[in-house]
Amino acid sequence: MAHDRKSEILSTCPTVAVLGIHDDPARPANYVPAYLHEQGYRILGVNPALAGRTLFGQPVVASLAELHEPIDMVDVFRRSELVANHQAELLACKPRVVWLQLGVRNDAVAAALEAAGIEVVQDACTLAEHRRRGLGTPHRP
Repeated sequence: MAHDRKSEILSTCPTVAVLGIHDDPARPANYVPAYLHEQGYRILGVNPALAGRTLFGQPVVASLAELHEPIDMVDVFRRSELVANHQAELLACKPRVVWLQLGVRNDAVAAALEAAGIEVVQDACTLAEHRRRGLGTPHRP
């Protein structure tokens, strides 16, 4: 994926659902969304083990289906082999972008999402890509 496309995604996706969010600040599934939240993104946590807790000012839900608002991006913190378990809910919530974090790749799921008109980024960290591009607070429509 081109450098400019990632910049565009990060600049135009203010609402981010984090699939696999964690409450431990030492884990990437916490400190990456924390960074994004500090940059002005609205973070919606998804993790059945943390459902009902509040992270980044929003209640954590058990599944993407429980989010009843448009999602710009789903930032996925799940192992590559588990991504297929979320394919149906990713398709159903119709985000503009599904971003698979650094080390996460599933070409079959990516192809299915892209066939449905959902853009996919694989094996890249939103925090690192945001910093690398020197992006500030995302554009708010």
